Amino acid sequence: MSRLSDLLRAAKQLDPQLGEDLEAEIQPLQKRLPFGLNFERHAPEAVELAGHKIRKGSKVRVLPPRGSTTRGDQRIWTINTLSSGTAQISTPNGEKTETTSVSIDDLVLVAEFRDRIYPGLWPDGSVEHGGTNPSHTVINGENFHVLEQLTFTHEKSVDAIYIDPPYNTGARDWKYNNDYVEGDDLYRHSKWLAFMERRLRVAKRLLNPEDSVLVVTIDEKEYLRLGMLLEQIFPEARQQMVTVVINPNGVARGAEFARVEEYAFFCFFGSASPARLKDDLLSELESGSRANKVRWEWLMRGGSNSRRIDRPNLFYPIYVDVGAKRISKIGQPIPLDMDPRTVPDEDGLQTLWPIRANGIEANWRTSPEYLQELLDKGFAKLGAFDAKTGRWSVLYLGKAQIQRIERSELTVTGSAADGSVIVEMGEDGRRRFPKTVWNRSGHSAGEFGSRMLRAMLPGRDFPFPKSLYAVEDSLRAVLEHKKEAVVLDFFAGSGTTAQAIMRLNRQDGGRRQCISVTNNEVSAEEQVKLRKQGKRPGDPEWEQLGICDYITKPRIRAAITGKTPDGKPIKGDYRFVDEFPMAEGFAENASFFTLTYESPWRVSTDRAFAAIAPMLWLRAGSVGRRIDTIPDGWEVADSYGIINDLDQSAEFLAALGAAEGVRIAYIVTDDEGRYQQVAAEIPNIETVRLYEDYLRNCESVGDF
Repeated sequence: MSRLSDLLRAAKQLDPQLGEDLEAEIQPLQKRLPFGLNFERHAPEAVELAGHKIRKGSKVRVLPPRGSTTRGDQRIWTINTLSSGTAQISTPNGEKTETTSVSIDDLVLVAEFRDRIYPGLWPDGSVEHGGTNPSHTVINGENFHVLEQLTFTHEKSVDAIYIDPPYNTGARDWKYNNDYVEGDDLYRHSKWLAFMERRLRVAKRLLNPEDSVLVVTIDEKEYLRLGMLLEQIFPEARQQMVTVVINPNGVARGAEFARVEEYAFFCFFGSASPARLKDDLLSELESGSRANKVRWEWLMRGGSNSRRIDRPNLFYPIYVDVGAKRISKIGQPIPLDMDPRTVPDEDGLQTLWPIRANGIEANWRTSPEYLQELLDKGFAKLGAFDAKTGRWSVLYLGKAQIQRIERSELTVTGSAADGSVIVEMGEDGRRRFPKTVWNRSGHSAGEFGSRMLRAMLPGRDFPFPKSLYAVEDSLRAVLEHKKEAVVLDFFAGSGTTAQAIMRLNRQDGGRRQCISVTNNEVSAEEQVKLRKQGKRPGDPEWEQLGICDYITKPRIRAAITGKTPDGKPIKGDYRFVDEFPMAEGFAENASFFTLTYESPWRVSTDRAFAAIAPMLWLRAGSVGRRIDTIPDGWEVADSYGIINDLDQSAEFLAALGAAEGVRIAYIVTDDEGRYQQVAAEIPNIETVRLYEDYLRNCESVGDF
C-alpha cells in the first residue's frame, strides 16, 4: 500500500478534494485485510433461552416432542398473538409466510446476536463469609450477552481477563448456533474464529486501556489462529505466549508425539507488565544459602571482541598477593606489540594477564581505572585458583548487581578478609520475571484440576478442569501488585479462576474480585438421557444438571465454606505457596445471578427495577448492601445511592453527604434539566441518569 499512499499524497497536492474522495473509497478496501488472518464471518449466532418469558413479538423455536432425541425444528418463528396458553407463530417460507398454532409450553425463546438486548440480572443466592470484602459474582447466561451487559457496569474498568475457551478439538465440546461443532465440519476453524472474535471485541470495551491484561489459554489445535486473531483485535497490546506443562506423562495420540503442554497468550495493555516473582516457574527451585547466592562476573572477557587485538586498552596486568589471596595492584595497558613476558613482576606479587589456558591473549571486561574503583568499594576480588593451569580467576560485581544493591534488592552484610563485600539476596532480590516455559508439578491438570474438583464436589464430573495452581500462577504473574483488581472470566466453566483469586487474596490480604460468567448448558451425553426421560430445557430436572447450577456455583460455594454440597468438610489440603486444609474455606463473599432479557418499555417506565438493581450494585463495586427496592423515594447503601422521587432530593443529598465510601449516585428521571440540577449538588461522586444512560448503552453496543 506504500505506493498507493504516495499517489494519494500527490493527488491531494494537485486537487485536495479529489485526494480526499479517493482516500474515502480506498480505506474500506484496506480494511478487508487481504493479508494475515482471513476467515468466514458466519451469520450471527442465535441462543435458546429456556425458562425466559415469551411475549408478543418474541423470536422462538419449536421444541421437539417430549421423549424425542431427534433434532428439533431449527427455524426461528415470531409470535404474532398469545391467548390461553397458545401462541400463533409465523416464519418466512420462500415468498410466503408459514403460520401455525403451538402450545406455549412447546416454545423456547431465541435471541439472535444481531438483536438489540436490554439485559437485567435476577438474584439467585449468595454466600457471605467475608465481612466487608467485595463480593465475587457468578452470572448464569450466554456469555456474549453478559459481556454486553457488563459494558454498562464495567466499561474500561476490568484489570484482567482470564479465559479458557473451547479448544475446538472436534469432540463436541462447544456449540455454534445451537449445534455441536464436529471434527469433520469443514468450517470448524472459521466458526471458532467468528465465535471468539465477537466475544473478544466486546470484551475489549471492558479492559482498562491504561493498565490491564488479557490471558487466553489454548492448545495446539488453534494456537496459531488465536495468536493472529489477538494481534488483529488488539494491535495496541504487547503479546507473549507461554508454554505450560500440564501433563508431564504426556497424552498419547496414535502415531504422534505425546503432548505434555498447552499455551497461554498474555496481552498487556498500557503500562501493564508481568510481576517479579519468587519463582520463575521453570528454573530449579533454590533454598537456603543457595537461594541467597549473588552472582559475581568473570573479569576475563569471553565471546566476541574478546581477543587482545580487539580491545588492546583492556590488556593490562593485575598483581596478586598470593599469601593474602587478594588483589594488591592494578597495572596499565601495554602496547599491542609488546610481549607481556617482558614486563617485570612486582616484588612479592604474582602477575595475572588476561591469557587463556590455551595461550591465546584475551582482554579484561573493564578499564584499569574502573577496576580500581570497583576494588576500592569491595566490588572486585580474587576468585578460585586452578591447580591445573596454576592461574587465579578474577571476579567483580557487574553494573546490574550494583544497581540492585542501590535498590536494596541485594544487601551488603559485611566485608571479607580480602576487603571484598559480602552480599546476600534481600526479599526483593530473589524475585525474577517468570519465564516463557512453565514446568511445575502443581500445574498438573489431572491431580490439581480433576481430582481437586472431585474432592470439592463428590460424584460430579466436569471435563478437563484447569489446575487451580496453574491459574493461580498465571494471575499472580500479572496481579500480584494489584490487590483490588477486578478480574473477569467469561468462560468460567468449573469456577477455577474465582477460587484462584481467593487464594491470592488470602496470601497477601487483597480484596480482588472475580466476575465468573457461564451458561447452564447440559453435557451432550446427559441431554440424551434426559430427553429419553421426557425432559426438555427449562424443566427443573434439566436445569439442575447444567454447568452453572451443577458445577460452577456449588464449587465456589464449597471453596468459601470449606464444605461439599452435602455439608461435609472438604478432604485434603491446599498445596504449594499457601498450605492449609481446604475445609477452612476463605473469608470471601459471592453473589449469584441469572441474566434476564427485559423490555425497553418496562425499563424506561421504571417497571423493571428489580432486574436493573443488581447491575447498579455491580457498577458501584459489588460491595456492601444491595438496594433491591426504593420504598421511600430514595435509598443510600454502602457504595451507592438511588433517588427516584426528585422532590426528596434535599433528604437524599443529606444522606449522601453523611455516608462514607459512596461512589455513585443514580438519579431516576426523564427530565434532563432536573437531573442536571440534582447532579450539580453532588460533588466528587459519579452520577448516572436512569434509565437514559442504561438505554443509551444498550443501543450503542454494536453487532460483531
